[in-house]
Amino acid sequence: MIVNGSSQDTIAINDRGLAYGDGVFETILIHRHHPILLQAHLDRLESGSSRLKISLDRTQLEQEIADYSPHFPEQGVLKIIVTRGAGGRGYRPLHSSDTTRILSLHSLPVYEGDPGNSGIATFICNQRLAIQPTLSGIKHLNRLEQVLASQEWPDESFMEGIMLDSNDNVIEGTRSNIFWSESCRLFTPTLSNCGVAGIMRNYLLNSIAGAAEINGCSLDRLVGADEIFICNSVFGIWPVRSIQAGSKTVALDVDGSEAKFTRQAQSVFQELLKADAA
Repeated sequence: MIVNGSSQDTIAINDRGLAYGDGVFETILIHRHHPILLQAHLDRLESGSSRLKISLDRTQLEQEIADYSPHFPEQGVLKIIVTRGAGGRGYRPLHSSDTTRILSLHSLPVYEGDPGNSGIATFICNQRLAIQPTLSGIKHLNRLEQVLASQEWPDESFMEGIMLDSNDNVIEGTRSNIFWSESCRLFTPTLSNCGVAGIMRNYLLNSIAGAAEINGCSLDRLVGADEIFICNSVFGIWPVRSIQAGSKTVALDVDGSEAKFTRQAQSVFQELLKADAA
């Protein structure tokens, strides 16, 4: 682990990231020793820091990543955390606080079965996402809504929970973004009021032929979709084969012609891995 450019595994006990979740983070796939979509992740990290008015020296951070790169594994995950740094008691930040930068390496998650091909079972979380446009899109450290939603997991046969906002709009998964298709058109939920604008979501929006439309999504609209897939920058794209909503379970076709957008997205992801790690 690297903290502010030095090898260590401790931070100040009064760091505002610990005390208040006052910071942002990124989770980046390492493939063939190379961090995939690194610049896009750093762009979001920089944007989130700016939104929170946290000073971030991107050049300094990029140098720290380069210095750390000889330790990058063949396959793994690089996590970057940026906090406002150590500060006194109270919510009001001290202007003199120094940013804390944390780099850490982790093993690639191992998932049972073959979710990329066989698809996954999902459920609708009871926990709702709060409406907060100021924080929408960014990946800030306060993820308590996702923590609470993850405690609802019915059993290990489910691999993602789908989260709605307080107005019952479908927003995202606990750790992923959502795409769905209807009438031969691809959509992804609007994130103007809450949710994380995922790096893989943005990449697919710019890479899939014809592009997906950003639109509002009710639960009825989602369960009536022709196909659904979820994505994040670590596992890529998983088709959804079922959604459990209360006592009702809706099944979807993950093998036939209805899954054409899913296969297209998976192809885009595989091409990214080949190109970005070359």
